[in-house]
Amino acid sequence: MNRIDPTARASNAANLGAAFGVLTRLIRSRFGGEDIAPDGAISLSFFDDGSPLGDFIRDRRPSFTEYVVFLLALAPHAKPTLLDAEIRAALQKAGDFPEIGGHRDAESRTFLPTGQTAAYLLAGNDLEGRFNVQRLFSPDHWFAREGALRLEPPKEGAPALSGRIVMARDWVERMTLGAVDIPPFSASFPARRIETALDWDDLVLPESARARLDELLRWATHRRALEEDWGFGARLRPGYRALFHGASGTGKTFASTLLGKSTGREVFRVDLSVVVSKYIGETEKNLSSLFEAAHRRDWILFFDEADALFGKRTSVKDSHDRYANQEVSYLLQRVEEYDGLCILASNLRANIDEAFLRRFNAIIRFPEPGPDERAEIWRRALPPRGDDGGRAELIEAVKGYELTGGGIVNVAQFAAIEAVAAGRRDVTLEDVELGVRRELEKEGKVFRSLR
Repeated sequence: MNRIDPTARASNAANLGAAFGVLTRLIRSRFGGEDIAPDGAISLSFFDDGSPLGDFIRDRRPSFTEYVVFLLALAPHAKPTLLDAEIRAALQKAGDFPEIGGHRDAESRTFLPTGQTAAYLLAGNDLEGRFNVQRLFSPDHWFAREGALRLEPPKEGAPALSGRIVMARDWVERMTLGAVDIPPFSASFPARRIETALDWDDLVLPESARARLDELLRWATHRRALEEDWGFGARLRPGYRALFHGASGTGKTFASTLLGKSTGREVFRVDLSVVVSKYIGETEKNLSSLFEAAHRRDWILFFDEADALFGKRTSVKDSHDRYANQEVSYLLQRVEEYDGLCILASNLRANIDEAFLRRFNAIIRFPEPGPDERAEIWRRALPPRGDDGGRAELIEAVKGYELTGGGIVNVAQFAAIEAVAAGRRDVTLEDVELGVRRELEKEGKVFRSLR
């Protein structure tokens, strides 16, 4: 579920009005003592108007029971007073209805439906009907598989359906505003979206590395057909795991953003320093929320400097080591279970735990560029100003400096700024060499002129 432009889609308002009308009639009928059959007077009603909610109902074709549970989960967000007003009106006429269940939010005072609410409205005292409602909250139902909604676990010893029905935040946004916003960066969502305006032609790599990336791109493009049309779904491990290893600036992050751009998927770089918490259990909680969001929206997850958590596990000397290893094991488990594309980046392949290396579908080396590759990167990085002959001569003079692609881009930017500040229309060899000096000094290396 990528972000939808709400201005390009019909509003959900008309469908929500009709949907809540169905829910209102159901509540009034149940409180009035009527026996309501799914195919009776109250039927599934919606407008096929091109809105996200209309498209969802048309494509998913939920049963009446699924439709009502879905609306109950959505109602507190779209029309918070609906359930409260109808229940209060019914109580004034007919007395108390403990069967309705529900919780009241301490701050907003909004009535929040529970599984008991759904069971009462849909089944009343019919035991089999109540069991059918309970089955909607099982892990194999599409509510759970697609991350739409869930039933909160009840308190110890409480009735099985006493937990609140909770709709995922991105589904709420999609079904109300028609747009899904990216969660803000935080400990519970330790990832930032990364993207590029460049294309594959701008990535300079040896042919062997490009061939491996093409294989990965083919999997990302055709995996659904492989799983569904070819029937490989039950026989394949979920998802795809790739290790990109090589020095900083060799194109690992760039390649990841290109994979996302080519397949229409958003790419999120996971900040492992934020993932790890000093509090026991918090790391698992942070990772769980991230992977759930990624699963619902089919994101590509990019773990930069992955050796921070995926490196060789320590021997257990104290409780801190034991919990650190537990965090690594949990993260490895979530990566293996993720049904999308996970990319781990490391400066050195040897830093990654050998036990985990065997679980990668692809291991791709991003080598530092040789003179010919550096010349090509210089051609793409330097601004196209000045005469072609002078530019070619400049590139020939600087391609011997052993820089990565990222370093060359930094130098080209530095040289262009120097030229602009001096009022010139093209960069000089002196501008570039000064930039090379600054870049090498950042890496703790000594600059030696090639002239």
